Amino acid sequence: MFYRAVFSLIFKRMDPEKAHEFAFRAIELYGHVPVIRRLGAGLIAPYRPSAGVKVFGRTVVAPFGLAAGFDKNARAAVGLAHIGFGFVEVGTVTALAQPGNEPPRLFREIPIRSLRNRMGFNNDGAQVVARRLDRLRRTKAGREVVLGVNIGKSKVTLAQDAGMDYATSASLLAPYADYLVINVSSPNTPGLRDLQAVDSLRPILEATRHAANISTARAGRPDVPILVKIAPDLSDGDVDAVADLVAELGLAGVVAVNTTINHDLGPGGLSGPPELPRGLSVVRRVRARLGEGFVIIGCGGITTAGDAQAYLDAGATLVQGYTGFIYEGPLWASRVNLPLVRGTAVATTDPRTDYGLGSFDS
Repeated sequence: MFYRAVFSLIFKRMDPEKAHEFAFRAIELYGHVPVIRRLGAGLIAPYRPSAGVKVFGRTVVAPFGLAAGFDKNARAAVGLAHIGFGFVEVGTVTALAQPGNEPPRLFREIPIRSLRNRMGFNNDGAQVVARRLDRLRRTKAGREVVLGVNIGKSKVTLAQDAGMDYATSASLLAPYADYLVINVSSPNTPGLRDLQAVDSLRPILEATRHAANISTARAGRPDVPILVKIAPDLSDGDVDAVADLVAELGLAGVVAVNTTINHDLGPGGLSGPPELPRGLSVVRRVRARLGEGFVIIGCGGITTAGDAQAYLDAGATLVQGYTGFIYEGPLWASRVNLPLVRGTAVATTDPRTDYGLGSFDS
């Protein structure tokens, strides 16, 4: 209740991107100063390691993590882990530093508790982020974080050179990641979603895996697991084709789903509760197609522990969110994770659909 009052009185009146940076800097500071972390630890109930999920060669102490998009430049992973996220995915990082699209580019859709963004992969670039991750992993607190790194195509890179672009990022970032996510599904980089077509996607995945494996071998680390992040707007047939390619290439799995362009609210991808029904549908479909032995990270529309449990029941290995963080506040991750690790979460059985959005292709 306290955070909702703060949101209504303060954050709601601020520019969304400025409000994000204000909250982000507070979490970054929380992670960097051990004495502050110790003072805040009493607000977050500890998770039982025995309830953790074994994945990526790590024990993920709680199944709900932070999706890419919040910490684009790997500045606050420790702070985020210490406010209740079971794992943290940073990025999207591109091979070349880029400013992203012109503001305004982040919009709150408050009546449906959603966000709409057209950020355009604004980030410091793979070299800078790699140096930051190197420093992070040299600390005990940094090594404890189960960390995913989400990589995308630089805007200026031509589609035919996308494989080289992703490979450059993978080579720099793979030694520090517990898993890599190949993002070909953001709607905010022109032509990016076209790379989800299997004929375009195959060489990107092969080049990325080759570069990542060489880089981790040089660092004396095992091969990093690679997942593909897909859009909710793909037809069911295209979802199947991507899943089949993941299986054929022996990749680790799939992140489902990214933001949707299936709305009439304005430019950019929409995240939040409207995505829940399609997100669950895609996860069920991918799990049925892949079977066991692959990792599926369910993402899209999670607000409550019940939403997260619905994804797990649909076949997700792990779940992650972002938009709920804006509306629910800094203790949100703990409120979602505790029922999951205690086994008391009851799955959402009636996904929210009354948002005036069109139906998806099937």
